[in-house]
Amino acid sequence: MSETIFHGTILCCDDADTVASYLVERDGTIAYVGDERPADFASAHVVELGERALCPSFVDTHQHFASYATFGAGLNVMNARSNDEIVRMLRDFAPRCKSKIVIAFGASPFSVEEGRLVCRAQLDEACPDKPAMLVKYDGHACVVNSMLLDKIEDKVKALRGYHPDSGEMNQEAFFAASDYVTGSLSIPQLIVNMQRAMDRLAEQGIGMVHTVSGVGFAGDLDISLEKWIGKSAQSGFQVRVFPQSLDVSVAQKRGIPRIGGCFACALDGCFGSADAALNEPYEGSDSSGVLYYADETVIEFCKAANRAGLQIEMHAIGDAAFDQATRCLKAALDDFPREDHRHGIIHACLPTEQGLDICAAYGIHLPMQTSFIDWPQEPDSYLERILGERAGRLNPLRTMLDKGIMLSAGSDAPCTDPDPMLWLHRACNHSNPDESVTIQEALKMCTRNGSWVTFDEAERGSLEKGKVADMVILSGDPYTTPRERLLDLKVERLYLAGIPYRKQSQGAVRAVLAGMTNKAKI
Repeated sequence: MSETIFHGTILCCDDADTVASYLVERDGTIAYVGDERPADFASAHVVELGERALCPSFVDTHQHFASYATFGAGLNVMNARSNDEIVRMLRDFAPRCKSKIVIAFGASPFSVEEGRLVCRAQLDEACPDKPAMLVKYDGHACVVNSMLLDKIEDKVKALRGYHPDSGEMNQEAFFAASDYVTGSLSIPQLIVNMQRAMDRLAEQGIGMVHTVSGVGFAGDLDISLEKWIGKSAQSGFQVRVFPQSLDVSVAQKRGIPRIGGCFACALDGCFGSADAALNEPYEGSDSSGVLYYADETVIEFCKAANRAGLQIEMHAIGDAAFDQATRCLKAALDDFPREDHRHGIIHACLPTEQGLDICAAYGIHLPMQTSFIDWPQEPDSYLERILGERAGRLNPLRTMLDKGIMLSAGSDAPCTDPDPMLWLHRACNHSNPDESVTIQEALKMCTRNGSWVTFDEAERGSLEKGKVADMVILSGDPYTTPRERLLDLKVERLYLAGIPYRKQSQGAVRAVLAGMTNKAKI
């Protein structure tokens, strides 16, 4: 029997926000939490925390895991400060890239000195001999070079968002371009990249990821792969899959109890391309963005998924899309009431009062991305320019919590790095101070609430007797750290089921075969 006592600051993230002095882990489970060292465990190994703190492991409640894994193995240009620098980075990377198509990620017109997105001609200069795609920082648009454009032109030229002169692909043209590129990926290499991605998440103290899956692989192979790789994950790492489809059978035939995400389940675009759907036009424009579906289509999907007993999540960034999401989920729940459905609206960046009231009344939760607050790739100055006074109403965390709405935290990776310390910092230091939350509320968003989203709260998410010992040692106590210094805190160690995390080590074939037969929750 293995027993370990943790002594010091124990942040339980339970109903009472308990701070205990002792936690005993026995065979992967929490056997005791309290302020006195129990005599029953006199021979246990002791971990003295000192100035450090122990809290539940973190949950990323919205991530594009396959994309995060793929782009993590490619070229990330997010920190480039000029388009010339991006061209140099791509020129250096392309000869070393073994893939059929060179994939890079992270371009933003708002974080480079030119103030515009890199264009097709520049990609041609950097990568003239191989197809190349550079995905924007928000994951909702890309730029392609001429070689790739030649290959996809027949697939995209009749679609909304096709801009051949600049090479930029938005809306449906972007989805079609992405579908083509995903078909070129090596499946064994993708599996290896997924395993490495788990290791990177674990370094940040993340022990569970909610992944939205379904980005154009033939037969939705990526959904099945993420299910198998998640089931066979080593070291206690947890994966929960949301198939991105409006066809409920995609989830049902794989035995997945939930459906939704972005791509096919996105109701609108994003602010970076000014195609998030708004109730009133963008500043200085006649455009109100793009609402991808009529209410009838979304209601039909929501009713079918709700009646099938599935959990639903949909992407909505603009206020028009948020209103549509709340209308359609309300219609589905009025049609077939369910007491504990846990449907959610991803992002909910610009919610309306009416929509929030529906969320509160119908128990609709909101997986938020607090790293969108003060986001360097999408700065406040840009948002104020396109939204006017509406920019002051973005990501209203305090308002949401005060209405009794369940909030969780996630990265939307690869759009932002999965960094729970950043999530905590931004939630507690909102650009609109009235919308900041307490550190206790923020820590629950990153831990307990994330487990609740996928019905895991009975086993995980808080440090309470009987739960799985999924825990993180932090370099300091976030409860006593000044809120403006929360980013100074570091993750020192992740424990899953009481054991320090060890890197994924099984081969691709073995991982898939193990996942096909494993009965683990997914």
